[in-house]
Amino acid sequence: MAPINPDLQNVQEDIKNVIQDLFQVLVQVSNYDTTPGRPTRDALVQDFQTLDTTLAQLHTNAHHLPTPSANKGIPEPLIEYVENGRNPDIYTREFVELVRRTNQLARGKAHAFGGFRDVLAREMSSALPELRADVARVVEGTGGVTTAAKAEEEEGAGAEAEAEAEVGEEGGERQRQLGQGQQQ
Repeated sequence: MAPINPDLQNVQEDIKNVIQDLFQVLVQVSNYDTTPGRPTRDALVQDFQTLDTTLAQLHTNAHHLPTPSANKGIPEPLIEYVENGRNPDIYTREFVELVRRTNQLARGKAHAFGGFRDVLAREMSSALPELRADVARVVEGTGGVTTAAKAEEEEGAGAEAEAEAEVGEEGGERQRQLGQGQQQ
């Protein structure tokens, strides 16, 4: 197990003491007796002084801690994983699987919202024709394809399909001619 920094141990102990002192103040406040002659006022003052001293000590000890490094080479959960006697390769595999699952979920949500955007835009355009230009601008701005762009794509795809069909017919006719020539 990795050695614990003594300054860190002191700060942890001081935090425990602050929590304990706060609890003592809570107890004194909840049991406070306003009758003269009862020692609750003095006890409450003493608990606040103790809390003040403990907070000052915590502040002093916290300044002795080294500043955390912003570019740690090894993630803290991995160190804990190894300290607990587990295989770091398993940690890496689990981490990669978690990231993959999270990415798939995010991609699925983005795809679903894109589909919702397109359906909403189509319905708004048909219900409110005067907003068609604004709807198209919003759809394009959010990465979608407007119905005008879809129509252009379909026309382009239709022209390509027709050209391929013509080439296919010409090629088929040529094949038939070659086949007849070989038979003769």
